[in-house]
Amino acid sequence: MNPPTWLRGRLGVLLSLGPACAVETLPGVPALLLAPVGLWLLFAAPVLLLRGLTDKVVSTRSGSLLLAAGLAVLLDILVALGANTVLPLLGVERPLTRLVLASATTLVLLVLGTLAPQAQRPLLRGAPLSGARPVAWAAAAALVLSVAGPIRLNNGLGGAVSTAALVVVTALVVLLLLRHGRCSPLVLEIGIYAASATLLLLTSLRGWYITGHDIQREYLYFRLTLGGGFWDISAYTDPYNACLSITLLPVSIFRLTGIEDIYVFKAVLPLLFALTPVLVHRAVRNVASPLVALLSAVFFMAFPTFFTDMPFLGRQAIAFLLLACAMLVLTDSRRPLPLRRAVFTVLLAGVVLSHYSTIYVIVGTLATAFAVDKVWRAASRPGRARPHRASGRGRTRTFLTWWTVAVPAVLALLWAGPLTHTGGQLESTLRVVASDLFGAGDARGGSSDTRYSLFGGAGVTPAERLAEYREDTIDYTTADRADGKYLPLEALAKYPTPVAEKENLPLTPAGRALDAVGLSVPALNGVLRQAAALLLQVLVLVGFVIALRGRNSPFTPVRDQITLTVGALAMMGLFTLVPQLSVDYSVLRAFQQGLLFFAPFIAAGALWAVRRAGRRAVPVLCVLVAGLLLDLTGAVPKALGGYPAQLALSNSGPAYDIYYPHAEDRRAAMWLNQRAAGDDLVVQTDRYSFSRLQTLLTVRTQDSVHPALLRSQSYVLLGSTPARKDEVTVFFRGDLVTYRYPRDLLDTTRNLIYSNEGAVVYR
Repeated sequence: MNPPTWLRGRLGVLLSLGPACAVETLPGVPALLLAPVGLWLLFAAPVLLLRGLTDKVVSTRSGSLLLAAGLAVLLDILVALGANTVLPLLGVERPLTRLVLASATTLVLLVLGTLAPQAQRPLLRGAPLSGARPVAWAAAAALVLSVAGPIRLNNGLGGAVSTAALVVVTALVVLLLLRHGRCSPLVLEIGIYAASATLLLLTSLRGWYITGHDIQREYLYFRLTLGGGFWDISAYTDPYNACLSITLLPVSIFRLTGIEDIYVFKAVLPLLFALTPVLVHRAVRNVASPLVALLSAVFFMAFPTFFTDMPFLGRQAIAFLLLACAMLVLTDSRRPLPLRRAVFTVLLAGVVLSHYSTIYVIVGTLATAFAVDKVWRAASRPGRARPHRASGRGRTRTFLTWWTVAVPAVLALLWAGPLTHTGGQLESTLRVVASDLFGAGDARGGSSDTRYSLFGGAGVTPAERLAEYREDTIDYTTADRADGKYLPLEALAKYPTPVAEKENLPLTPAGRALDAVGLSVPALNGVLRQAAALLLQVLVLVGFVIALRGRNSPFTPVRDQITLTVGALAMMGLFTLVPQLSVDYSVLRAFQQGLLFFAPFIAAGALWAVRRAGRRAVPVLCVLVAGLLLDLTGAVPKALGGYPAQLALSNSGPAYDIYYPHAEDRRAAMWLNQRAAGDDLVVQTDRYSFSRLQTLLTVRTQDSVHPALLRSQSYVLLGSTPARKDEVTVFFRGDLVTYRYPRDLLDTTRNLIYSNEGAVVYR
């Protein structure tokens, strides 16, 4: 029996808020009840109530639902920020408790449900589900394997299940490509979401603790906010603390759902970010064929940064989600332009609150696009050459206007400046860039990631980078070394720190077979990766030219897509050619962000490249995409060997060595907290042991153990990797460099006071 219509609509949602709030305020509610109630209040109920508004902003049912999801995330941030700002003025010292957040969320939802327009179309009723069965089976298998694989690896078992998950994801993508004409949009988007979530979870679920790079520091500021029950930027004026996507949003999720805090970061945030490829598909589908839209989403999630870096970047993940929502609004021209511009600006304001670097790059992209549009219009005035057909729908009013560029820029400056005082990194970067450009500085090379670029960034070898690092440390410590605070350089001369050799997976039987016929597997893996990077860039340029010419183009972009792509490519070129920008903001992350703008041009370039295959074009395309996915995700290197192991597939490799948390390290940190409590000596450890242990260490700690930085008197904590492999990794000028660590130096100058067959402590 179906519930009555009034219960299924907005009134039913509003009636559910009271009981949900009551559950949140009761003590001792079991987690199995608290989690769904919290998820309802934070995400499901806001989405249902916002659909009436989003229906007026975008014209498609799935687009409306996706936009509502993005706005719901932004609403959660704003509710927590509002409670954190207003309630202390009324005498509430801890506004981020479950009672306060549940009450504030319920109140806001009641107001929203009263004022927001009613959705005019049903949520899913009547939505076609053609082609759902095979997609559902493949999607379910991929998601199950994405959880089982990391669990096996975390328990010390092999990576076969995780590798199988990658094969299933590839099969799912190929299935979607082959059946894109027979599957409904909803089925395609479910398949895209399952593939996206699988790729993210295979990495994010590694380790029983917080695992990764930036996520360690994000988790630290989350814990500081959670512990105080209050977000106070003046207590820690750090750019991370200004990112509400990893402070207030996770606090709200943790408080209202009861989900363990580490899994808010390891599961909930990645699953929210998994909506981004779906949004890419929906945004491109507004202006292109189903195949171009599907390929755009596939290329977005096939880029390695998506599944190797983004699971460890909660603040950037939420920023990309909101930016993808903004692109959805931009490409849907069937709704009123003023309303779309307003919502677009609101979403970019959400990016300002979520991640500082992302909004800086967006502002640069928007400003360039706006300038290009002005030049284009000036060149297309009457009496001049007619604009290309590619301007198509762009002959109407352009979406971008001066205030859609100026408002996000002003908000970004206000947030980083007088509101949070966290703009020091931006100021420092701009000073170094100016120094490099005008010849006042030493203008050293940028990140080695630029070697993947067609723009030809200068390469720096690991040995050269390590020499730069040593030179900087010696210069930095000269005065204190003369006072005896650091070990004398003469004593260090006997202890070199050569660059460690790259450690590859052993060759498998398939790899040995290739090696037997004279084909170097390590060289082959390197060539395949380099070729994939170059292919994506070539396809961007080919697709862009084809779309501009308007002949044989698989899709006709709107004017703003063209100008935004120019802006994104200009930012990529700037990051590649200006060394400091590639150091402070990863070129690879910039490309991932750029894919939100130019992914459809890559898709167009790929379709143009296979056009001569005729009826076999889609099968040929499937082979190309499958090859890219299997290679870039690590399945091919895992099957052949001869390439560094990847964290998602192995309990070894560079990422495992520096990011994976070990119980031995945690025990050593807790022992050291007791031993060094009240001691004036600083604790020295390597950068990545410190990153993994920063939420545990309560003593004064310095995150470097390079011989040139060893103090004459200090504790030295070596984590599991340095202790077992005698290797330490540093991050300098955008590059990771691993060097052999001279343990003999510690044995000579210090006493070993702790060892647990993993980590060791010297004094």
